[in-house]
Amino acid sequence: MKAPDYCMRLGSAKKFFVEAKKPSVNLMQDSSPAYQIRSYAWSAKLPVSILTDFEEFAVYDCRIKPSKSDNAKKARIFYCSYKEFAEKWDEIAAIFSRDAVWQGSFDKYAKETKTKGIQEVDDAFLEEIEEWREMLAKNIALLNEVSHRDVNFAVQKVIDRIIFLRICEDRGIESEGRLLAQTNGSNIYGRLRELFRAADDRYNSGLFHFKNENDQSESPDTLTLDLKIDDVVLKKIITHLYQPESPYVFSVISADILGQVYEQFLGKVIRVDGHEAFVEEKPEVRKAGGVYYTPTYIVEYIVKNTVGKLLVDLSPSEVAKIKICDPACGSGSFLIQAYQYLLDWHLDKYINDLTKSKKFLTQDYKGNWCLSTSERKRILLNNIYGVDIDAQAVEVTKLSLLLKVLEGETMQSIQQQFLTMHERVLPNLGSNIKCGNSLVGPDFYVKQQMSLMEDDEQLRVNVFNWEAAFPEVFGGKTPGFDSIIGNPPYGATFSNSESGVCTLTQYPLHVVGDRYILFV
Repeated sequence: MKAPDYCMRLGSAKKFFVEAKKPSVNLMQDSSPAYQIRSYAWSAKLPVSILTDFEEFAVYDCRIKPSKSDNAKKARIFYCSYKEFAEKWDEIAAIFSRDAVWQGSFDKYAKETKTKGIQEVDDAFLEEIEEWREMLAKNIALLNEVSHRDVNFAVQKVIDRIIFLRICEDRGIESEGRLLAQTNGSNIYGRLRELFRAADDRYNSGLFHFKNENDQSESPDTLTLDLKIDDVVLKKIITHLYQPESPYVFSVISADILGQVYEQFLGKVIRVDGHEAFVEEKPEVRKAGGVYYTPTYIVEYIVKNTVGKLLVDLSPSEVAKIKICDPACGSGSFLIQAYQYLLDWHLDKYINDLTKSKKFLTQDYKGNWCLSTSERKRILLNNIYGVDIDAQAVEVTKLSLLLKVLEGETMQSIQQQFLTMHERVLPNLGSNIKCGNSLVGPDFYVKQQMSLMEDDEQLRVNVFNWEAAFPEVFGGKTPGFDSIIGNPPYGATFSNSESGVCTLTQYPLHVVGDRYILFV
């Protein structure tokens, strides 16, 4: 697994990395260690990080996109040797000591020392995948007989599968360079198809779903494996995920960073005219003047004050019955944060009662206690639900949650599940994350003359039946969700069986303790 030597945190929040080298390394002039720490911190979207060999101490502004051709001085904002440690110690401690970080001095320093040429990882990666989308869309439309819906589906799937496998490589779950090896020679997509089929057997995720299976609630993908895609397109995409073309370290790119990238990515759609494809802004995005992503600190605050309060004084068995939903989940930022909160809560509970809870835990190579994969999957399937009208957004949410399940996994642990326990690694989220219009129920068609509605119009409306979609939530004695999180569509009204109509204002809805029947 690619990872920095040390990660300094304040609570659960990463503040900066420290990369330590042997004293024989010349940090003043050697560009390789500088590129390494800058790549780690840039990929994790950390503003500043430290490089040291104990004889030298260097600080880098890591908001500048790193390049292999950069010299060691590029983006370096502080440097001293051991001979200056005593003289410089107060200055260093005033920024990087625990008390300084706790009191906000580190954040102030990072804000005040911004250098020129900043391009943060989410902006750079968005440029990359937008270019890939256009290349794939034009190539697929040119070589295949496909509708605009097919092209949008296929492009999203191919990009998501490649990114997923590349992230797994950097996390040590897949063999390093396996994806890149498929670009050697001609017929690249033929080899990728076999890689995708192997991933279907290995992961059991809807991301790779090509055949009918009893535990899959969604129809298999019968489109993408039969497509023709040129080698030159696929080779450009894949090689740009590896050095020297790529500065990304995917093991440290978090789910919320991916979510911010995809939130912008989903603001555009592919339109097909004959064998030509065009990428354009969605009408609703154009009308709104762009895509607006909820800042991470707001997501964390809302989840802490909804899910957090809901869990007070509950046992794990009681929490297993809780259902949390984002009815307009977008790229999944609120659901990812809610899931992480639940993972942290369960881990703390289990560690405090190891005698009874050890079966839900495992230990990493450092001996730290972690939730077992089966427990991470159980929590996700039991507690987390989402809906979005955009099919692409639904797929992005699933991707982000599946990557969250895999955090901390290794090739060895996955191999053990796959071979020894006869269990595929990932859960199927088809029953938890659904596509539909959370504000329009099935009785909409009763009030409309369906025979006069075009197919595209019906697909645009995309009515949603909450009771049919989530029978396990609405079929009990107290139907509905325990907590609603997120930024639902403005001006919506939901019916509450106890207090009548609840009107959503322009503020994010965060309701605790009441079960909401979301559409009547």
